Amino acid sequence: MFFPIRLGRTNAALSVLFESLAMNNVISVGLVGDYDQTVPAHQAIPLALQQSASGLGINLAFGWVPTNEVTSTKRISSFSGLWCVPASPYRNMDGALLAIQFAREKHIPFLGTCGGFQHAVIEYARNVLGWKDAEHAETSPDALRAVITPLECSLVETRGTVRFSANSRIASAYQAPEAVEGYRCKYGLNPAFRSELLAGPLCASAVDENGDVRSIELTSHPFFIAALFQPERGAFAGKEVPLVTAFLHACIA
Repeated sequence: MFFPIRLGRTNAALSVLFESLAMNNVISVGLVGDYDQTVPAHQAIPLALQQSASGLGINLAFGWVPTNEVTSTKRISSFSGLWCVPASPYRNMDGALLAIQFAREKHIPFLGTCGGFQHAVIEYARNVLGWKDAEHAETSPDALRAVITPLECSLVETRGTVRFSANSRIASAYQAPEAVEGYRCKYGLNPAFRSELLAGPLCASAVDENGDVRSIELTSHPFFIAALFQPERGAFAGKEVPLVTAFLHACIA
């Protein structure tokens, strides 16, 4: 049974609704980002969630959370898991970063794809490493510490092989050493900061054929994975998406 949540409810009504769902053992996922029906990833995400929920045999509710509504953690505190979705720059970058920080600090299952990957890097740089000047080159092109910068080769509507790190959570999700995934992305991790960013609990869990980072995860967190690619697009082919299934499994736990 599925409970997709309609847009247009007030914040207070959404909070009451999701608290009620939690009491009835319904897994709820907050989709943090600015919904646009023309974005392929936004079309794919509900399909991916429903297919994985069906495979797991769970009741699922999901709701879109515009970034400009995340002014406090109250807006997102009732969800079982948070997914920071593609299509940035967001209306409110601070709202996206607050949601990611909340998931990281409270050990709430977190999935980030494309823009979610980029902002997970920024949040970690600012709030864990203390780099308060960490920025995204798309919104701050003159920043001295742009941890997210233009990719050497744009990955807009391309597909490529990603290779998973041994014993990583993403490898466990896919049950394979590699996969072919699709992208719609122009920005990624700045190589100049790679070694410092990934020297601690945040680590690279997938790279492309050139060795460039394509997913990250926190080893100190029950489930915190962010991918530059968009695995959700696999749902268009009617296939269960392994990473989404793993995410929902973590939400159950």
